[in-house]
Amino acid sequence: MTVHLKKLSVGSVSLESMREWQAERRKAGHQIIHPTKNWPRRKDELLDGGSLYWIIKGQMQARQRIDDLIEVNLADGSVRCGILLNPEIIPVWPRRERIFQGWRYLETDNAPDDMPADISDGTSLPPELAAELRELGLL
Repeated sequence: MTVHLKKLSVGSVSLESMREWQAERRKAGHQIIHPTKNWPRRKDELLDGGSLYWIIKGQMQARQRIDDLIEVNLADGSVRCGILLNPEIIPVWPRRERIFQGWRYLETDNAPDDMPADISDGTSLPPELAAELRELGLL
């Protein structure tokens, strides 16, 4: 059974800023690897189609498929779990989330749906407004 992770995108001011940062990393020849102190105990469930859902400015806004969990050696000699992410960033229907440290598991039933591909035609709502309208049942 698939499970996901949710994580704050520290330093991102918008979904677009996160996209730009990741594009620069890929352009420089780097994979998108998010290091984390703790290894997920539910590794098999994460690697069975799981995604990392990004929270930006208090809103869950996008997801990236988790391709693998790898060992990462940091410059200080410490070893971390590296969450290897697929380069495709998929916008999801925005949803408010409380701030927390680290990552949390996200069950598939509680994960927001992907936004339709045709919604990004330049007329889409700002994520904060879309989340508020969804909470009110208007979207």
